[in-house]
Amino acid sequence: MMELFSAIERAKDAREELESEYDLARAKIAEAQATDGIAKIKSAAFARTDTPRIVVKTQNIMGIEVPHISETSVQRKIFERGYGIGGTSSRIDEASTHYERVLEKVMIAAEVETIIKKVLSEIERTKRRVNALEYKIMPDLQDTQKTIQMHLNERERESLFVVKRIKKQMQNR
Repeated sequence: MMELFSAIERAKDAREELESEYDLARAKIAEAQATDGIAKIKSAAFARTDTPRIVVKTQNIMGIEVPHISETSVQRKIFERGYGIGGTSSRIDEASTHYERVLEKVMIAAEVETIIKKVLSEIERTKRRVNALEYKIMPDLQDTQKTIQMHLNERERESLFVVKRIKKQMQNR
């Protein structure tokens, strides 16, 4: 449960960071669009040739396999973005930088939220098992125990009756 509460807190923080970074990135792209135009922005966007490298591994939390993004760096230097420095303005570069940060925040938020979903799913599954034990299996076992105890008591009474009868016959001889 501590891991769940910790993950919920991390998810809340990641969401807040994501929202603030996204708002800033939207403001930067609006500024770039107003000064440079949509054509230059699209040209810079299509110039990027490589895709971000994301390494996802699994991590064990309370016996649950959850994803762990070990490498989240998608930010590139200006000369690695695929467009020339002279062909774009600093506003487009700033917008690019902020959207790369947004992508990193999205990956972090997705990881934490996936952990929460998997842990909650496992808690729900465990809760169903506990309910099955508590309301189905345990009452059935208790009924079986009562039935067995009843049969044992009956056999004991029969045995006692047989012993008394044999004892009476032995005394009558």
